[in-house]
Amino acid sequence: MDERLRQSLALHGAITLFLGLAAGFPLALVILGDLGGEARAWGMAHMEGVTNGLLLWAVAGIGPVLRLGARTQRVMVWALVLTAYGNALASILGAIADVRGLEPGHGLANTIAYVVYMAAIVAVFAAVALIARGAAPRSADA
Repeated sequence: MDERLRQSLALHGAITLFLGLAAGFPLALVILGDLGGEARAWGMAHMEGVTNGLLLWAVAGIGPVLRLGARTQRVMVWALVLTAYGNALASILGAIADVRGLEPGHGLANTIAYVVYMAAIVAVFAAVALIARGAAPRSADA
């Protein structure tokens, strides 16, 4: 995998992880009763940023074993970046606006969260399929 793309994954993973860590502060305040809101929603925002950031770092780490063409590598990387930011930002929006984003409608914030989550879901399935393709063993004849 191209070194610059691996660096991009590492950078965006760090930013996404930071967003998740930052979401831990409102979570603590809600748990302590110093801030209104739902602990479940802030816990989700905290978890989404952290796990999606770690996902980007993990793929950057396995990058050298993935056999993908240059264009396919770029598609995979940007699908992962879209996934990470989409999940982190939609969950933070959900916690702030007290929405879940599980279906469209029920207000603008909920619809935005829904659309962003759906984009992230499509992107992660595409990215994981490309990772599997790049990691699949090749026969000696191929």
